[in-house]
Amino acid sequence: MSAAGRSAASGAGGRGSGRPEATGTGFAGAEATSAASPGAEAGGTGSARAETGGTGAAKTEGDGAPAAAVGAGIGGRAQGRALLVVGDVITDVVARHRGPLAAGTDTAASIRTVPGGAGANVACWAAHQGAADVRLLGRVGADAAAWHERELVARGVRPRLVVDAEVPTGTVICMVDESAAAERTFLTDSGASLRLDAADWSDGLLDGVARMHLSGYLLFSEPSRALVAVALRAARARGVPVSVDPASAGFLGVLGPARFLSLVDGVDVLLPSRDEACLLTGLGDASDAAAELSLRGPLVVIKQGCVGALVARAGKVTARVPAVPAAPVDTTGAGDAFTGGFLAALLAGAGPEDAAAQGCRAGALAVERVGGRPPASG
Repeated sequence: MSAAGRSAASGAGGRGSGRPEATGTGFAGAEATSAASPGAEAGGTGSARAETGGTGAAKTEGDGAPAAAVGAGIGGRAQGRALLVVGDVITDVVARHRGPLAAGTDTAASIRTVPGGAGANVACWAAHQGAADVRLLGRVGADAAAWHERELVARGVRPRLVVDAEVPTGTVICMVDESAAAERTFLTDSGASLRLDAADWSDGLLDGVARMHLSGYLLFSEPSRALVAVALRAARARGVPVSVDPASAGFLGVLGPARFLSLVDGVDVLLPSRDEACLLTGLGDASDAAAELSLRGPLVVIKQGCVGALVARAGKVTARVPAVPAAPVDTTGAGDAFTGGFLAALLAGAGPEDAAAQGCRAGALAVERVGGRPPASG
């Protein structure tokens, strides 16, 4: 950070039984029905079955099963240039304070509730950065399904949200220290987001898709790991390239680097932060970590926040992309913004180095906003 208090950003960092029912814009493009806040009604409980093409809140039939879903099904096997993001949809409570927290008493803060989730943020930033057809598969609770649907549609994303009738939408408390370059610390309740499972997947989700991106948060629970395995097999069968963002150094440490790498073996693009890359390799230098990871897959891009980004292929760093100057307000979602911008550029035909530069630009935009999303389109 310079003496003038400005920073630069590439966007380091990021976050039962019964079958789903669907409502929302969906991939067929139906209009959305939504509520005004996270607490708005989003459908009933009880057992559910797949119903694509509806709008608004999910309806359920029968007794006892936990899931419903938001987001219409996909149309036919169109030849398109779509990006499919599979990942977490979360309600973020962003608390911006200045200086250390006062233990045992009050700390003054500015607090806002905003839509978030690493997967959802990536989708929104990809649309904001020019991707024309961005789709999202995620899982939310009935408590906030309609609100999240509306917020995604407003940012140009076509959601299919599975509604969980037993578990509420995941919530993250984002504590942002305004006196420390707006660095953030998370308290995470993943809620419904990590209950997305293999039964929520359909190979038809890949119709018209040019790239698929998986949020690394999916690898931190058994149900969503099963989904990842099914989705990867389907993408490989169709020749759809896949990218993965490890998402959380904290959760990655619990899962273990060896297991993570085995679960993402064969992906086309790995997009870790500096801390995640070093954790995955056991190396202390980001360049060394990038080179090492690039021996495992075709392309590695390491996000380094105010230092920029590294691009590595075939065991060597091929580009060092500078960060873009920014005045940070909240670094929540900066890494997701980088990933969204990067993927949008790849879809437009850019090479990895130019795509990383677009990612840096998106990351710089993100840190100057509260929350992890771009402004609503229009």
